[in-house]
Amino acid sequence: MKKKICLLYGGKSAEHQVSLQTAKAVIQALDHEKFDIHPIFITKEGNWVKGPLLTGPVENVKQLEFHEGQHIAPNALSAPISDGEKGYDVIFPLLHGPNGEDGTVQGMLELLNLPYVGNGVLASSAGMDKVIMKNLFAQAGLDQVKYVSFIRSTWEKQPEECFRETEEMTGYPCFVKPANLGSSVGISKCTNRAELEAAFKEAFHFDRKIIVEEGVTAREIELGVLGNDDPKCSVAGEIVAKKDFYDYKAKYEDGDTALIIPAEISEAVYGKLTASAIKAFKALDCSGLVRADFFVTKDERVIINEVNTMPGFTPVSMFPLLWKHTGLDYPQLIEKLVELALERHAEKQQIKYTL
Repeated sequence: MKKKICLLYGGKSAEHQVSLQTAKAVIQALDHEKFDIHPIFITKEGNWVKGPLLTGPVENVKQLEFHEGQHIAPNALSAPISDGEKGYDVIFPLLHGPNGEDGTVQGMLELLNLPYVGNGVLASSAGMDKVIMKNLFAQAGLDQVKYVSFIRSTWEKQPEECFRETEEMTGYPCFVKPANLGSSVGISKCTNRAELEAAFKEAFHFDRKIIVEEGVTAREIELGVLGNDDPKCSVAGEIVAKKDFYDYKAKYEDGDTALIIPAEISEAVYGKLTASAIKAFKALDCSGLVRADFFVTKDERVIINEVNTMPGFTPVSMFPLLWKHTGLDYPQLIEKLVELALERHAEKQQIKYTL
């Protein structure tokens, strides 16, 4: 029998459009002979709209925006799909950024006791907050660049102190980022005080907390990690941006970057990368998938930058390309993620909640 898979996408997030692109790509990759695909579109205002059963790929993301469809409450996910028809076998959250990738939706799915693809509440929330993530990585002994963080109220009251502390801790160049956002939204590279002041203002548009990281001269290398208790790593890939850094436009709009897969690295460096990626995966108690992002310096120092607990699945995204070059093509990757979701859910059912 076909598995009933529910796709959640869109969302009340600055990464709404990225999520739509991800959903379109996943729908194109899913085997419609194996899965009944039930879309649920979350509007920018946070409304949940149930779309019709999809019987084939869609041509563009506009077809996935069901503003006039059936509005539902989130807890309706646990109800039968229709009279006499059972509920969803698995939920696939294709949500990026806050209100989707940060543990909020995952918490709801846990309360509803539904199988879902990807990371759980803790890993999702810690992976979304770059400051918490880096603190946990430090506890695990992973090598990182110097960093400092601030909340908006502190910056508003003591801007000069914030700028001075940043310069003392990270120096220039440095990168200013919203703490709880991905896809390079709100990120600025700074080489002087004027740029730093503008970058703080920009980043605080997107979050109440920001992080500033030391800039390093290094190659950007990424790995895909797949699994639950026994995660495995893909081949390594390298990002070579034609711009100063791999920003939102380069990622999702103009493709103004080169992805080199596999990356030209030594076996020793690959060994360091895989060991660090798995250590990071376990430090956050991840499950299903992550993309682990690293810097590799000329002297082969391996520095973890971050992990992304819901990497994009657009045609130009690194994560599916890494696994394709490792021997797992896109449709197989989707099926593996569903399998891992069901495996983890089955294990959770063994937990006793009564004495």
